[in-house]
Amino acid sequence: MISPIICFVLAFVLASFVEYWMHRLMHANARIGERHRDHHRRNEGQGVLWEFRDYVRGSFIVMCLLFFYSWQVGLGWFLGGLFYAAFSAYAHQLQHENPTKCFWMKMPVHYVHHKYQMWHHNFGLAVDWWDRVFGTYKSVEWLTDEELQQPERGYLQLRWR
Repeated sequence: MISPIICFVLAFVLASFVEYWMHRLMHANARIGERHRDHHRRNEGQGVLWEFRDYVRGSFIVMCLLFFYSWQVGLGWFLGGLFYAAFSAYAHQLQHENPTKCFWMKMPVHYVHHKYQMWHHNFGLAVDWWDRVFGTYKSVEWLTDEELQQPERGYLQLRWR
């Protein structure tokens, strides 16, 4: 039998992979990326809960598929996808509002993607793995006076709704 923990990890990694490629697709296809272009114009997140809702809404069917295999495997898979959606929604909002708090990445790729209008680089939202794997990671000196002069805020001081 497949371990629910393995399914959790696989779902988490697959969700990050799909998110990376969907973001790239939004930059490659005008019709798919219409709403995304508005996001770039505003340069702000919707709030953690609204981002989370959109991620779950877009992946709910895939998140439920392994329940047909078994309850335990399905639960691991579902929770891995759900956890990644929550993590990604939080990371996305954090990079728009307080990018210096993204301690798990050397450089907050989504923040840099927006700040330097990188239409062909740094597509990750919550992680930078796939940018590194597919050669779209572009390192820049991102920590400037603009970021250093922002008032100190905590990890949870973000727009949630």
